[in-house]
Amino acid sequence: MWQNSPPGSLYDYIRVASFSLGPDGRIEQWSERAAELFGITPGQALGRDPQDVFATPQQGVLFSGDALPGHDLDGRAWTGLVPYQRDERQQGLAEIYVMPSRNERGERAALCVAVDVRALQGIETDIAASEAVFGQSPLGFFFFGTDLRLLRVNESFAQALGRPVAWHRGRTPHDFLPRSEAERLTAALRQVLDSGRPVADLQLVGPVPGQAERRRWSVSLYRLHGGSGRPIGVAAIATDVTGRRRAEREAAGVRRNLALLNEASARIGTSLDLETTARELLDVAVPQFCDLASVDLYQGLLVGDEAPPGLADGSAELRRVAFASAVSGAPVAPDTSADSLGEKAVQVGEVHRYAFHSPCAGALRTAQPQAVPGASGQSTLAVPMVARDTVVGLVQFTRTRGSEPFGERDRAVAVELASRAAVCIDNARLYRREHERALILQRSLLPPVDPEAAGLEIACRYLPGNAATEVGGDWFDVIELPGHRTALVVGDVMGRGLRAAVAMGELRTAVRTLAMLDMEPAEVLSALDEIAHGLGRPGGKQSASRGVRGSVRPADLSEVYLATCVYAVYDPVTRRCTVANAGHLPPVLVEEGRPARLLEVQPGMPLGVGGELFEETVLELPDGALLALYTDGLVESRDHPLDEGLQAFQDALTDPARPLEDVCDHVLSALDTHHGEDDIALLMARLRGLPPGHVGDWTLPPEPRSVARARELARELLPQWGLEALVDTTELLVSELVTNALRYGEGDIRLRLLLDRTLVCEVWDGGSVQPRRRRARDTDEGGRGLQLVGLLSAAWGSRRIPDGKTVWFELALPDGESGAPDAVEALMSLY
Repeated sequence: MWQNSPPGSLYDYIRVASFSLGPDGRIEQWSERAAELFGITPGQALGRDPQDVFATPQQGVLFSGDALPGHDLDGRAWTGLVPYQRDERQQGLAEIYVMPSRNERGERAALCVAVDVRALQGIETDIAASEAVFGQSPLGFFFFGTDLRLLRVNESFAQALGRPVAWHRGRTPHDFLPRSEAERLTAALRQVLDSGRPVADLQLVGPVPGQAERRRWSVSLYRLHGGSGRPIGVAAIATDVTGRRRAEREAAGVRRNLALLNEASARIGTSLDLETTARELLDVAVPQFCDLASVDLYQGLLVGDEAPPGLADGSAELRRVAFASAVSGAPVAPDTSADSLGEKAVQVGEVHRYAFHSPCAGALRTAQPQAVPGASGQSTLAVPMVARDTVVGLVQFTRTRGSEPFGERDRAVAVELASRAAVCIDNARLYRREHERALILQRSLLPPVDPEAAGLEIACRYLPGNAATEVGGDWFDVIELPGHRTALVVGDVMGRGLRAAVAMGELRTAVRTLAMLDMEPAEVLSALDEIAHGLGRPGGKQSASRGVRGSVRPADLSEVYLATCVYAVYDPVTRRCTVANAGHLPPVLVEEGRPARLLEVQPGMPLGVGGELFEETVLELPDGALLALYTDGLVESRDHPLDEGLQAFQDALTDPARPLEDVCDHVLSALDTHHGEDDIALLMARLRGLPPGHVGDWTLPPEPRSVARARELARELLPQWGLEALVDTTELLVSELVTNALRYGEGDIRLRLLLDRTLVCEVWDGGSVQPRRRRARDTDEGGRGLQLVGLLSAAWGSRRIPDGKTVWFELALPDGESGAPDAVEALMSLY
């Protein structure tokens, strides 16, 4: 097929020209290209000797051989170099190749071809460089023709695809790539060939013969042009990036795992609740790390056992506390091994056990993660939750079909996730255990929810400053004293938490002990001050401790226990309230028809200062009045000063006749009680007093007939109170106490009978000698009176009074089911 040679062809580039020599050695034909190349017209060249045509004054024509072509054409080929003037500034050099020929008459002639030497040398250099790059480059080079078939590939490309170089010639992408990848490459080749725009970093994946791993290549394509500028194909450079891709994937996995662990640190353990912590673990793991996950915790740990049975061998009961899924809502089975695929799925909250030989039980037993066999394509890890060398539960991570199976790096991440959650769960378990102990301590130190006392209606509230711990240093107490008197106590240990609660417990116990001794309120606080002063110091009351080498250092101020306390004793018979205060806020009194007011009592110094004297304030309180004792947490906050809080408290106490429970609720709702800064204790008492008809009070002379008179008075009064069942017992015990008063006391004898929730009998005299119970010998005629009192009464005792002593006993009221103590049996038991 012939066609016109387009401009800019290869022949133009290397400047090829031709002319011919006749039998006489002279120029016979002179082509237009020769005229253009040498700048010599046909008229100047035809018929002339070529040596004359090409010769210059400076140099002749240099031909190789023994003779010059021209006059003698001997049939040999000749080559020569001919200088020529390319333009006004540059001289060229042409190489002429003389090829022998014959004309139509058989005479010798010659055909001469001239080329530009420098253009030819440039082409040779370019070809040599291209061959060097193409053949020696570690990159894969390959050329596609316009028909999208391979024209040429280098050795690097052939080795990358695992086939010889010659195999590739004429192949299409479908011959060495998978169908989808071949179509992508074909489309890219066609796009480059049509548009001329190169394509960079086209990622192709395909198998290589003899290798199990699929390879990945990065291919860049660009269009090739001929000398005339027309497209002649597509060149490509291919780089094997399988290793780089693997490294990038591993680096991305490491970054993803680090981000996952960082997120776990921030999101796991925000709560001290075991179930919440388990759910937080699954929120992190699903779906970022796995498709399904579940958490099982030992049932024994959940119910508070220290070491549940079977913990060591993994056979103990577990409870499923959390489950999460990114693919479905059905929980995974407890053990997905081949021998248990038929097991029922475990639901959240269900208690179950793992079979001894199952991977899950093995993980619990060995404290090492185990791979759990499952359905085809599913990958499951059973990871024990280990904290402080103790297994607290098990996490199962599962990746379903289509997800990448767990590898060694994934196993390490799973262990780290389970470990972090285990520490948080163990912390929650330890916190819950200590919190329960502290709460038991706190509640055991507070009085019953509805304390009762003679002549009083009582309501109380306790709000911890920290709802998470529910322990603190505030306390209140209601202590029943002899003679139907009642001690009302409110105190506040400075500080918070378990340490303050322990100090509070010690002080509360001391208050109850001192109150049982029936000491006056000021005496109680003085003794309590000494006790608080010695708390927290080695050696009790020592104010200094020895350091190294026997030196004495002051006591650490952080160990000083300081507390405030108000101690009030109410007598329902006299309607008097005796108050002593140790640095505490004064009680509030509300009387009918009058606004609430703070009682004017001496403030005193806090307990623990040591050596302080306390004063008492005696108040006459009317029936129906309301007395409120409280701690500073009720009225003090950083949001407002103390004076405002006290005024708000008094304003909330506007109606003393309302039910006390309603009054307490109203006070707590009216004041800011949710600031969380301090504990709040509130003790409110409505004063009722004993009705006059419930009190019998007589003064008897210090003479023997007073014993009979005392029995007679008791025998006459008790039937009026409906206590006929207690007449005999009361008459006998009254006789014993009055007899002791005559024998060991001084002055007039006062007999008092009090009726409230129990029957109390008091015998007063001016003597200072306290009665002492002793065991009489069989031969003794006396000494059994107090023994008899102890046998027949519910309680008895004595207390000092300003002008003598009081001996008392208490009898429980008949309930219709149990009768009064049998005096005859009690008397017989003494012998």
